[in-house]
Amino acid sequence: MASFPDFVNENELAKARPIGELLAPVAPFDQKSGRETWTVAFAPDGSYFAWSQGHRIVKLVPWSRCLNDFSVGTADFSNVAGPRRLSRQNSDGQLQRSEPREHTIDCGDIVWGLAFGSSVPEKQSRCVNIEWHRFKFGQDQLLLATGLNNGRIKIWDVYTGKLLLNLMDHTEVVRDLTFAPDGSLMLVSASRDKTLRVWDLKDDGNMVKVLRGHQNWVYCCAFSPDSAVLCSVGAGKAVFLWDMDKYTLIRKLEGHHNDVVSCEFSPDGALLATASYDTRVIVWDPHVGSVLLELGHLFPPPSPIFAGGANDRWVRSVAFCHDGLHIATVADDRLLRFWNIDEKSPQAVAPLTNGICCAFSTDGSVLAAGSRDGSVHFWASPRSISSLQHLCRMALRRVLPTDKVQTLPIPPRMVEYLSYKI
Repeated sequence: MASFPDFVNENELAKARPIGELLAPVAPFDQKSGRETWTVAFAPDGSYFAWSQGHRIVKLVPWSRCLNDFSVGTADFSNVAGPRRLSRQNSDGQLQRSEPREHTIDCGDIVWGLAFGSSVPEKQSRCVNIEWHRFKFGQDQLLLATGLNNGRIKIWDVYTGKLLLNLMDHTEVVRDLTFAPDGSLMLVSASRDKTLRVWDLKDDGNMVKVLRGHQNWVYCCAFSPDSAVLCSVGAGKAVFLWDMDKYTLIRKLEGHHNDVVSCEFSPDGALLATASYDTRVIVWDPHVGSVLLELGHLFPPPSPIFAGGANDRWVRSVAFCHDGLHIATVADDRLLRFWNIDEKSPQAVAPLTNGICCAFSTDGSVLAAGSRDGSVHFWASPRSISSLQHLCRMALRRVLPTDKVQTLPIPPRMVEYLSYKI
């Protein structure tokens, strides 16, 4: 069994360049469990980086400070967002500016899920009664949601490190969290209690809906860029797509042969990547439910009946880069891979022992990967300049689903390109 197909010379693969790492302090707890970095996250505006460094602790660090501390060498990070100055009113009602600060948060239990959420004041709550709320979320509001081992979700103010809300409806581990990208502060949580729950933080954390359909643990959930569709995956072979206006199941995607553990949409919403213990990542067209690409981590690939046995190649996490061209995967074979969606073999690889999660920075220039020892490692993303064709494709696909693309009065080959089939 090999990690790459025969036509790939492993020695000739590009090596991803590490730029730094963050190490978790030695905690006065049992070192054999609870120390994993189950999740890493970047704030939507690029101002903060957060990771669960094990033993109930979450660290919030200004991202620009991380970059300054890393040995970035000659890499160009000039387009990375600098520290955002925070607005606060003094006693005279005048705005004051302050630098973002580092925070260490003790969540009281093992942290499994993390998600940043930022508010858009014009985006109204879905709650009918909005006469009075405990919390008023302004334009500068940035929240961090933490999903805990005891089933609770704690909501924190990123700028102050203060606890705002404690949500307690789940009965098992909250494995993953995701905010709607539209600034509505709608939060979805995925849990081992086999449910997804939808929360409205602009309505003081009111739970507005329970999504049922999974027969086992739910591992991961992700919003489409327009916030209209939610993908959820878990201990089962199916990928679930939900309509987040009606809170109904749109369809199930069938194609994996083992548990599906990670999912993410492309920046234009035209693609969906899902990672599975069957040693594959599948790239789907979520609009029609078809498979566009399979990224294998074991060759020859295991047959469906044996897909659960290759546990040294289980894929743990998948992330989509903001350029819409690159995907990163973390697998149990101690390798991190960068893929180009136009190819079936990795563009670059890097050694990563015990990696379990990954995420691209907001601008896509850096990939962060968490491991079982509580540390986070960072690599510079592969450099590439998107073609004008691809940029046009992404712009078009942000507003046109696949069925609309297929009715355009253009040559068939252009339709295939816009549909990511070539």
